Amino acid sequence: RPKPVVKVSPDQRVFRGETVTLTCDIQGGGNIQWTYSWFKDGSVIRHVTKRVYTITSVSDSGEYSCRGKRSDLQRSDISAAVTLTVSGLTPKPELTLDSAGAALTGNTVTLTCRMDPSTGWHFYWYKHTPNSETKTETNSYRVKTDLVSDGGQYWCRAGRGNPVYYTQYSDALWVNVTMTPKAVVTVRPDERVFRGETVTLRCDIKWGGDTEWTYRWEIEGTNDQYKNSVSQISTQEWNISSVDHIHSGKYTCTGQKNTQCSQRSDAVTLTVSAEAQAAVRVSPQPWLTEGDSVTLICEVTGSSTGWTFSWFRDDDHLSDSSRGAGGSYTLSPAALQHTGVYTCRAERGRPAYYTNYSNTQPLWITGVSRSVSLVVSPSRSQHFSSDSLSLSCEDQSNSTGWTVRRYTDRNTEDCSKQTGSTCRIVSLSTSDTGVYWCQSESGEKRHPLNITVHDGDVILVSSVDPVIEGDTLTLHCLHRSTNSPILRADFYKDGSLIQNQTTGEMNITTVSNHSTAGSQSECHVQFSSGSFRAAVQMPQSER
Repeated sequence: RPKPVVKVSPDQRVFRGETVTLTCDIQGGGNIQWTYSWFKDGSVIRHVTKRVYTITSVSDSGEYSCRGKRSDLQRSDISAAVTLTVSGLTPKPELTLDSAGAALTGNTVTLTCRMDPSTGWHFYWYKHTPNSETKTETNSYRVKTDLVSDGGQYWCRAGRGNPVYYTQYSDALWVNVTMTPKAVVTVRPDERVFRGETVTLRCDIKWGGDTEWTYRWEIEGTNDQYKNSVSQISTQEWNISSVDHIHSGKYTCTGQKNTQCSQRSDAVTLTVSAEAQAAVRVSPQPWLTEGDSVTLICEVTGSSTGWTFSWFRDDDHLSDSSRGAGGSYTLSPAALQHTGVYTCRAERGRPAYYTNYSNTQPLWITGVSRSVSLVVSPSRSQHFSSDSLSLSCEDQSNSTGWTVRRYTDRNTEDCSKQTGSTCRIVSLSTSDTGVYWCQSESGEKRHPLNITVHDGDVILVSSVDPVIEGDTLTLHCLHRSTNSPILRADFYKDGSLIQNQTTGEMNITTVSNHSTAGSQSECHVQFSSGSFRAAVQMPQSER
């Protein structure tokens, strides 16, 4: 005989006043017409003969079962009893929020209305007043917190059945909405770095309390493989050791706590350049008299942040590092032994990253009383290539023991073709351009002079020695082919025309610092075959 099964809606656990529907299902009965008997706690329920038994406003718990009878009077088995439990109190749901603390603008929070039992309920949501009702099929409700005003008091209740049976309202839950903080990316040591340096990126979010954030990093401007690796980083600080060009790009970060996200930071552009190059310059000038002051300045090309500097003279490290603080190295007063070729190097970071060594900067200090002189023949600072040049060290007390040395773009070396204290260069080339001086056997250096060799057809002739303030300075133009002064010449100072001369000479009477210091003079001559220029840098006058 078939055995019926009792099904209960909405649930076997219900509340007093709800409507409960019991259904008696008989499997395998075919098309046979059945009548039904219902039992409560083993006793027949009179006048109930239908398959579906509806109890309105249920009040009592009990065990319910059913049995079917066919038209031929054959009966089914009695179903297994189903226990219906009726609670006397109207239930009250619990309203919870998915995140602790304040919600952030631009995010979404989820409210959950918890019911026990949880079967068959619809949920009703309210903000500020019970009149603003929103119905959902599930017990969760998403609130978009675009504005601070989206916060406030929220309630919920549940309902089921027909007619609807309502629970009590939940306790009010206050949703506090505040402005979302914005992440800030900082980079150490600098946004412009050099290949091989160690870089630290940090994501900071200004937010009260002890909120624990997790972090997400993103980059624009590089290949997809590196982008994917960046997206896996979740720490606040991120170290990139030995950066390369692939790391160049625009970096941003966001923070997340629970389901809330911060605003994305502004992008910080990390630029990775090739090797760092130090450069050295001198102020006010590289030629000075004993007792003067001079400052050497070391800079890293294209970068100024976080560097410390080391100084070298003639390739020897200078131990008085306090003089090199801030990238400057000051000699005050300058002494004869400070003469030499200076270089610098910068470093920053841990582990330390070093720049390339700087260009070389000669520094020449001469005595107040100069007993040794470097005599140049022809006596001028500019010379034509292929011409000959003679340089001789003349000592008023002792002409022996002095040699001519020079510093060119290549290195420091003895002058070629030297006999005793005299050096003779038979055929000059532009590579002979440099600073020449006299040096004793003990290493003492005297009387540095600047010699420039030109491949052009015109040079500006001026004194090879610094000009003494108050004297008269005569300048003239010299042409390679005639090796004599040019009669027609225009003279310029720092690019501006100052005189037209038919004598080929220009006289500056009573020379002062204002007229010569740090300036560049040049002459300009016209021939039928073309135009020629030559320039000379005027050294600052001696005291």
